[in-house]
Amino acid sequence: MSVKYAVIFERADRNWAASVPDLPGCMTTGKTLEQTEVNIREAILGHLETLRQYGEPVPRASRLAKERGRGNAGGVN
Repeated sequence: MSVKYAVIFERADRNWAASVPDLPGCMTTGKTLEQTEVNIREAILGHLETLRQYGEPVPRASRLAKERGRGNAGGVN
């Protein structure tokens, strides 16, 4: 079963940022929204892998994540 975490995307002056509230410290940036989506998927996978390697519990998704069409904020597998 895959877990879907809510991701917050924010537009800055010259780039995009994304963070995962349920995974403290899991964040990234990118020049475009599309690149930021790719980056946050990689960041989530890396974050979860690191937690498992150190025997730390993997947080459950506690927020609702509504999936939306490409180019919009939504859940990440």
